[in-house]
Amino acid sequence: MGEVSTQYVTNQKQAVLVVGAGIAGMQAALEIADSEHKVYLVERLPTVGGRMMQLDKTFPTMDCASCIGTPKMSQVGSNRYIELLTYAEVTKLTGYAGNFQATIRKKARSVDIAKCTGCGACAEACPHIVPSEWNMGLSTRKAIFTPFPQAVPNVPAIDRSVCRIFTKHPEKCGAACVRACAAKAISHKQQDEEITVNVGAVIVTTGYDLLDPTPMTQFGYGKYTNVYTSLEFERMVSSTGPTQGHVQLKDGTTPKSAAILHCIGSRDRNYHEYCSRVCCMYGLKHAHLIHEKTGANVYQMYIDMRCFGKGYEEFYKRISDEGVNFVRGKVAQVTDITRTDEEKGKLVVVCEDTLLGEMIRVPVDMVILSVAIKPRADAKDVAAIFGLTQDKDGFFQENHYKLNTMGTLTDGIFLAGCNQGPKDIPDTVSQSIGAAAKAIALVSQMEKKQRRAGAEVKTG
Repeated sequence: MGEVSTQYVTNQKQAVLVVGAGIAGMQAALEIADSEHKVYLVERLPTVGGRMMQLDKTFPTMDCASCIGTPKMSQVGSNRYIELLTYAEVTKLTGYAGNFQATIRKKARSVDIAKCTGCGACAEACPHIVPSEWNMGLSTRKAIFTPFPQAVPNVPAIDRSVCRIFTKHPEKCGAACVRACAAKAISHKQQDEEITVNVGAVIVTTGYDLLDPTPMTQFGYGKYTNVYTSLEFERMVSSTGPTQGHVQLKDGTTPKSAAILHCIGSRDRNYHEYCSRVCCMYGLKHAHLIHEKTGANVYQMYIDMRCFGKGYEEFYKRISDEGVNFVRGKVAQVTDITRTDEEKGKLVVVCEDTLLGEMIRVPVDMVILSVAIKPRADAKDVAAIFGLTQDKDGFFQENHYKLNTMGTLTDGIFLAGCNQGPKDIPDTVSQSIGAAAKAIALVSQMEKKQRRAGAEVKTG
């Protein structure tokens, strides 16, 4: 990485630090900016947007996820009260409510944001190809890349862990990106940078991970080519995804049947006992999208349908009326071992139908696993930096699970989004607005105290 340069920035203590720029962080930052308080919005990825921007549609209205998220991305990128720090992480936090000092490490992007025109010539010239994390490995990206076309800032970054200039074989690269950049915006000598900012309050909106179902071998993920996770399917069905929205099998053909398996890693004593809350609804959404795009016969294998939100039960009825097959029961196995001619060349979902009281075998072309929401892999590290505690499931512990879900045991530090527990987009946005209100109230109180103290000094 090279040496780290350090600079110190003195800012008003009434600023607010928001950590994580998904839908929760963006909403909180915009609310605070509306009150004309300074916001430092820190995001570890090269772009804001978060998980929501990986989705195609949102339930129950089937609105375009990008149509909701992209305007917010643009707003946080242009708002004069928001200082956007992408490709950056908070490494240290000291102080107390009203007087925090945050150390932020800005990773070397190797691209000058001020010079870059976003033309994409550098990525076209780069010879090094790796799987795309944004598209869940269903497509590839280059070592210099922009995660997706609507990224904010719309400037590429060089992944130094895969760029050959920084590996053992620089001769296989030859800095093709530098030669291709007419704006001369690329600098492989760029260093990481540390800045220290003063803030009055902190909102942690670091999001969540999804369960990797590979260890759950009974479901065939990683073994059979047409078994997908829910987020992989989201990228497939998205018009901006690797197949431009076409639902297809690995051989490029259109599936004639599909099974959606619920509660993969949720409500399971061997993995996570809690309900992930959104899986039933996004399973229904996936059923609608498959049926709409392919006309395929779709099966939902579920324990219970939990459609708890506004308009959710009506959405369940809508999908039922579309002819989706609902099978109440826990899936025991996904296999390619066939018993009949009907099953040949298919994946067979073996499931107990609890309404019929018998085991059934359902042959399908595609299987989608509704995997659990879980705490991020680095949740312990984040908790240590911000002085947070974690509950028994690993999510950050709120002040009170009913009366104050935004607050934490550390005054001045607030939570929003799925790092506090699984929730859907409306609940995430609501909690973000609440956390922003708490932060604004705190820094406003501090401002009043400072003014009073200043007035007393003058009169004294």
